[in-house]
Amino acid sequence: MNQLTENRLNNIFKNRKKKISIYLTAGYPNLADTIDLIAILEKAGVDFIEIGIPFSDSVMDGPVILNSHKIALENGMTPEILFDQLAIIRERITIPLILMGSMNPVYQFGFERFCQRCSRAGVDGLLLPDLPLSDFKLHYQNYYRLNNLAPIFMVTPQTSRERLTAIDAAGEGFLYAVSSSSTTGSSNKMADSSDYFEKLKSLNLKNPVAVGFNINTKNDVEFVHGYTDAAIIGSAFIREIEKGIDEKRIREFIDGLIN
Repeated sequence: MNQLTENRLNNIFKNRKKKISIYLTAGYPNLADTIDLIAILEKAGVDFIEIGIPFSDSVMDGPVILNSHKIALENGMTPEILFDQLAIIRERITIPLILMGSMNPVYQFGFERFCQRCSRAGVDGLLLPDLPLSDFKLHYQNYYRLNNLAPIFMVTPQTSRERLTAIDAAGEGFLYAVSSSSTTGSSNKMADSSDYFEKLKSLNLKNPVAVGFNINTKNDVEFVHGYTDAAIIGSAFIREIEKGIDEKRIREFIDGLIN
């Protein structure tokens, strides 16, 4: 696959500053909140944003994010509405945006059409955890390339070195390292994953590594930053906004993670 051109993800990882990312569910807590949340998070100092496409049967997410998906779907969020929202916010922000979701909604939308809409809306990367690497190479790789989308893949503590190297070779933007074998929002301690993080650090991977799942505190962020390039906060942020958007409170939440 050819190197991505003018992709914001490539640009942010050119400097050695450790990054912080926030996961939010599109259409949560209210249908139109996604636009405002993205703008607030950029102002608060977040380096890139991961936007979850709500789906009723997500298998990797814990109860907090699953509930946000349920509410977002009840609010009426669809990929079509999300793309329209992202096209609006892209005119106001410069940080990278990544879409994350199950293959089912993407299949229903049409994979090629989905990638084209990502490009038009200013999306920089696409993370589909249930897209097999073999299928990506055989059927979908070209759609990413034609639309300048970074194909982002996940690895876990159980991923072998051989497979991890193959995933790193196929992916771009960054490698998403799941911190543990649990679902999102569990109580697993970051220190329990230190051997795994050491392995990632020792492999001299092509892509930067961002760690997600179960990062809740500044200590978690600092621990992850000791081994990898970025920390992704999901369930803790979803809990922070479950009663609505308060810009001051959100900025204080982010400040508490990075300062």
